[in-house]
Amino acid sequence: MPSNDRPRSADGELSFRAARADDAKAVFDITKASIAGLAHGCYSPAQIENWMGERTPRFYQELIARGRMTVCLRNGVIVGFVDAEPGEVTRLFVLPEAAGSGLGQRLLDIGVAQARDGHSGPIRLEATINAEVFYQRYGFRSTGRGQFSHGLGGEPIEIVYMEL
Repeated sequence: MPSNDRPRSADGELSFRAARADDAKAVFDITKASIAGLAHGCYSPAQIENWMGERTPRFYQELIARGRMTVCLRNGVIVGFVDAEPGEVTRLFVLPEAAGSGLGQRLLDIGVAQARDGHSGPIRLEATINAEVFYQRYGFRSTGRGQFSHGLGGEPIEIVYMEL
């Protein structure tokens, strides 16, 4: 996981580091903002409104404690994150204003590298339908569709199963 990766961008300096427990609120807020800002048009307003269900920042503290999440900071502020485990990129979210800037690609590179660590088969992920084209550009292929319900309230959402 690159920790000294500090490229310059037109919008400021980017850096990447392992997520820390005190990042949980920022990760929660990024997830919520990304869903609200990037999923409209693909999901109903009710699905978007209830997407997070009963999740709180504590949910993300538990994920961060597993040690597999990387955050991206722009000028010291977290603007996106990726989480992976062997064989799967489990989460990738960026703030809507960062979408289309190449940040998602950089985070996906990190997530795929983490998913490959100790894993020799295909890398899988479950994409939202609004993100399917993004992952296809990276080389992922769609293998089917399904429904996601995290068991924390909220209407199930349509997802796309993908692999690289």
